[in-house]
Amino acid sequence: MQEVLNAVFSHDLMALIQAVGLIGVFSIIFAESGLLIGFFLPGDSLLFTAGLLSSPDFGLFNFWVLAIGAWIAAVAGDNVGYEFGRRVGPALFRREQSLFFNPKNILKAQEFYEKHGGKAITLARFIPVVRTFAPIVAGIGKMDHKKFTFFNFIGGTVWVWGMVALGYFLGSVIPDADKYILPIVLVIIVLSIAPPIYHIYKENQKSLWEKLKEKLLHLIKYRVFK
Repeated sequence: MQEVLNAVFSHDLMALIQAVGLIGVFSIIFAESGLLIGFFLPGDSLLFTAGLLSSPDFGLFNFWVLAIGAWIAAVAGDNVGYEFGRRVGPALFRREQSLFFNPKNILKAQEFYEKHGGKAITLARFIPVVRTFAPIVAGIGKMDHKKFTFFNFIGGTVWVWGMVALGYFLGSVIPDADKYILPIVLVIIVLSIAPPIYHIYKENQKSLWEKLKEKLLHLIKYRVFK
């Protein structure tokens, strides 16, 4: 257990994956996808590294078993988070801050969800911390379960299969790819959060433009009908 904790906090993903195996990888993805204590777990980089280790040069895992298992864990984790939020509800906001819980994380996810609606569940998959709390907030907000399931399915599919397949591909074409895991993972994280951040930026720009138009129309009406 100490070996696993050391690997998590030192970000030695190769050691972590070798220590926990497939079941451990699935458990981490499940926890990070919807359990309050999972927000600090390395979901993106873990999936990528596991995918790399399933490539022919490493052969630690079977690609299909890894991808399907991680996908089930991610989708199931989000559903558990949704049910937790739906049942526990506002009581979460009354909890005091602790090592594994910070009310600010819930509030951030709530703001993200309120701004982007159902698609927030899909976008959140690519934003660390937010992806852990987004399904919980969706449950608190009593989001329609069919709608949640739809966006959860899309987000979980793109996230898991994309990360695992990318790791597998790079592990197949780059010799000794394990030596470059850290810089590759950093690039992957930046690329994975870029689309949702760009989307949020465009939405904010649109909102600002709408507000500006409203003010201009108000000024025009004021000048014309004064």
